[in-house]
Amino acid sequence: MRKAFGLPPHWGQSLRIGVSAHGVSLLRVRRWRGAPVTVLAEHRFAPPAPAPSAADPIAIANALRALLQEHDVAGWPAAFVLADDLARMWRVTPPQGATRLDDLQAAAGLRFQALYGEPPSAWQIGADWHATQPFFAAAVPRVLTAALLALADECRLAVVGIEPQFVSVWNRWHGALAPGAWFALVHDGLMTLAPLADDGVRSLRVLPVPPGADQAWLAATLQREALLLDLPPPALLQACGAVPAPWLRAGTASAPGCAALDHAHRIDSHSVVAQLAWGGAP
Repeated sequence: MRKAFGLPPHWGQSLRIGVSAHGVSLLRVRRWRGAPVTVLAEHRFAPPAPAPSAADPIAIANALRALLQEHDVAGWPAAFVLADDLARMWRVTPPQGATRLDDLQAAAGLRFQALYGEPPSAWQIGADWHATQPFFAAAVPRVLTAALLALADECRLAVVGIEPQFVSVWNRWHGALAPGAWFALVHDGLMTLAPLADDGVRSLRVLPVPPGADQAWLAATLQREALLLDLPPPALLQACGAVPAPWLRAGTASAPGCAALDHAHRIDSHSVVAQLAWGGAP
């Protein structure tokens, strides 16, 4: 499936490129006048078997090349937004007395290996490095980032970032969170949940959202995650993305409330790969 539209050059605009295991998309974002977002092109393809969330860099690069060649993108600033199931995200506790970036990178790598059972050498790790308090790190396969950067160079794009969708959305919206609320991103049948406490985000969990998941399912899920982390369940979940309508209600004594942070900013009428590219764009 492919759709294509014109791409007139204009100041105050940039491109956002969505990348998942089953599709890619290209969006134009305007900061000033005109429609804030325009879907320029999208292309879906069959994911690799047997792991539908596995990244096939060759398939992704070929799909993106075909998509970008339909437009004059040379010189445009572009941000790549990756589906969360193509990345890995985890919490890191800095070693006591850490003073150098090398110490923090080593701690992140060791934690990665402990969690995922493989060395981090094949992954590109980035984080909001902090020497005195826990921080979160994200990793993307090096083979995927290399393919994206090579394609960007080929198409003469000015890459301004490569980040998981959750990171993009979190950076945009975390400042709007109410005290005591938890945060979540809902996209393509998955919920990336971020329970929060006084010391920040306690964990990141990517959970499948079953068809027809209602407010009772959400309440039970939040209660279970709170028990696992030894935290009180939140009174409010503030979420972005394709938040199911039954979740959006005020809290009660027995169930948390849920509110959509990005309700006025979503592009729900478009495909999931187009929504992915939009991410946390302002």
